Amino acid sequence: MIPYPRLALLAGIAFAIGLSWAPLNPYLYDIAVGIGISIILAVSLNLVNGHTGQFSLGHAGFMAVGGYSSAAITNLVAPHFLGSSTSAVLHSLAFLSALLAGGFGAALAGLLVGVPSLRLKGDYLAIVTLGFGEIIRVVLQNTEVVGASRGWSIASGYAKTVNGYATIVPYTNLAWTFALAAITVYVVTSLVSSTYGRGFLTVRDDEVAAEAMGINTTRFKVTAFVVGAFFAGIAGGLYAHFKQYLNPSGFDFMLSVSAVVMVILGGMGSTAGVILAAAILTMLPEWLRSVAGYAWLPPWLREIAKNRMILYSLLLIVLMLTRPQGLFGDVNATRRAVPGRLRRKA
Repeated sequence: MIPYPRLALLAGIAFAIGLSWAPLNPYLYDIAVGIGISIILAVSLNLVNGHTGQFSLGHAGFMAVGGYSSAAITNLVAPHFLGSSTSAVLHSLAFLSALLAGGFGAALAGLLVGVPSLRLKGDYLAIVTLGFGEIIRVVLQNTEVVGASRGWSIASGYAKTVNGYATIVPYTNLAWTFALAAITVYVVTSLVSSTYGRGFLTVRDDEVAAEAMGINTTRFKVTAFVVGAFFAGIAGGLYAHFKQYLNPSGFDFMLSVSAVVMVILGGMGSTAGVILAAAILTMLPEWLRSVAGYAWLPPWLREIAKNRMILYSLLLIVLMLTRPQGLFGDVNATRRAVPGRLRRKA
């Protein structure tokens, strides 16, 4: 009998393959791929912020390292091996190699920043990780070989004849994106649920008590950072080979904040909640884009709606005030939020 997590993984991969046949227009296709990438980014950050109880603001830096590393494999290395080949299998293997290279590059960056900084806690750790993310962005912005501030175009596809015309098929598609999202969820969930993974939860619940019991809290924090950075690098590789263009400004502080908001909104430590929040927060700005066109709205409200990020921010504020523990946060936190006179007596 197949254990439940593996069954869920197989179902996720089957869903990803089936989704690739969905007849989506380019706009919806772009949103769908964005949802998959956001899920990978948010679930990987949830391992650090939610399950381990740390506060990282450098996830955009890891995504940038993964994106540029995988793009380097695609642009500079793969052409020497692929030549003029149009084989989808060879190009898929090259793409997988590029993604893994990006993931390991980001994991190495996570290790380099994690070892010296994860002895810090709380706000100090957040400041250090934020500084690391900005250092990565500035370095890329001043590195000519990857386009510097001009950006870098990615050779993201292989030649294919469609209706008699040669076209370029992008590497990143719905099947790759959601299959890797399913693998990310499976790895993080299995890791946290394992005997070893209980150490992450112990560090989150009471780090001082964990150290008193002989648990090497720094090792667990570094492990969470490295694993989270690896999958952030995978997300960066998918992003690079979908947009086919990278610019350091796309990996700024706001990207890290967006990932943190997904984790907090979904519920710290709740994988299902984080997945739902990633999907909602990816679709919400696009839905709000159309609000300004509603003729039945008052003119002044339509003027406000033109800047959809104002409505986006207001919705987040309302949700945080009414549901501070997140969409799928701690049930006991919800119970404590209810006035005592409304609680059911034991």
